[in-house]
Amino acid sequence: MEVTAQGERLAADLGRWLADLTFVDLDTDEVTARVIESVVRWAEAQGWRVYRRAPSVLPLPPPLEQRQSVLDVACARPDGPPVVVEVDHTDRARTVQKLRAEADAGRIPLWVRWGVGRFTAPPPPVRMVTCEVTRRTGPAGRGRLHSRTVDRPAPAHSFGGETVAEQALPIPLAEPGAS
Repeated sequence: MEVTAQGERLAADLGRWLADLTFVDLDTDEVTARVIESVVRWAEAQGWRVYRRAPSVLPLPPPLEQRQSVLDVACARPDGPPVVVEVDHTDRARTVQKLRAEADAGRIPLWVRWGVGRFTAPPPPVRMVTCEVTRRTGPAGRGRLHSRTVDRPAPAHSFGGETVAEQALPIPLAEPGAS
């Protein structure tokens, strides 16, 4: 299977895995950590060796150019090229630059973007996996809080292009004589 097709298949598979991810009222750092943990579990379920904060082939920009940038998750696979994953809630040009450098080094680059939507697809060969959340203003000192629950419709841009049908739940009736 060619690398481009592998990247597409892996992105779709990771997207299906992340579809089950739920949380309520987490801050930005907590959501990023939760998504990274889910990516790690996905890779481990494939039987791959998983490395967190693995060195990237791309050096840091000046004045830190003597140091290497790191990847959120890197996976060694026995049956194909390594897979590298970055997780972000913003559209960072630096992430695209890093993942393109990883692709040039023979790795399959996946970019997990989470947020409220309006995700812009990166240039190939980087494959984007989206994880849509809701956000609200939290109590003083907490900033914005993010949630992802099972009762949300699938965004139109997600894999499959379908939406989840709403379900009507029965309203429990009070028993006779109960007040």
